[in-house]
Amino acid sequence: MPDPIAAPTGEPALRTIAMPADANPNGDIFGGWLLSQMDLAGSVLAKECAQGRVATVGIEAMKFHKPVMIGDEVACHCRIARIGNTSVTVQIESWIRRTVGRERHKVTEGVFTYVALDDHRQPRPIVKI
Repeated sequence: MPDPIAAPTGEPALRTIAMPADANPNGDIFGGWLLSQMDLAGSVLAKECAQGRVATVGIEAMKFHKPVMIGDEVACHCRIARIGNTSVTVQIESWIRRTVGRERHKVTEGVFTYVALDDHRQPRPIVKI
């Protein structure tokens, strides 16, 4: 049963559909596929914050709450948790809507850290506005 009060925190950064190629033989989506979607979503916000190229340097506190199945609509919501000298830490939640119904369920959450890179792929300072 969904929590009627529960809602995603942060801004929507990515929305996609879980496809058969992303699943195991039982129809459950691989955790690695979901992790990569979260990484893509977090990098959108981190790149915006850093005003340029970023690379993932860490994933902390990753939690899988519920399985994702073929056909589920997956939405990743992100918010900046911390801005350092060269890094941005993003809190990411993944929510799904099953193929039937409109109920949303939080399926994962994690904290991803990205480092800002210069043209030589070296860490660079983030200009705080």
